[in-house]
Amino acid sequence: MKIYLILSQILYLLCTLPWLLIWGMSFMSFDSGFGLGNVSFVLGIGLYPVAVLICSIIAWILHVRRRRVAIIVNLVPMLWIVILGAIFVLY
Repeated sequence: MKIYLILSQILYLLCTLPWLLIWGMSFMSFDSGFGLGNVSFVLGIGLYPVAVLICSIIAWILHVRRRRVAIIVNLVPMLWIVILGAIFVLY
């Protein structure tokens, strides 16, 4: 269990480098003006490190008593990776 948490959080840490570039470029969505979709897009991308930090802390707290819940909580930031990866592959 500890190895899984460590490896997944190393992956999340490695994904913060491309995230920084994507987050910086996401502000170009405001070129056509401000809108709910633009703000939601930038906010959704900007919340990735917050989700990583919060989910990592909660997963480490839960890893002793509730292993399955810790695994599920630790997989929440993977949603950002999978969704953005799918967007880049499909686009």
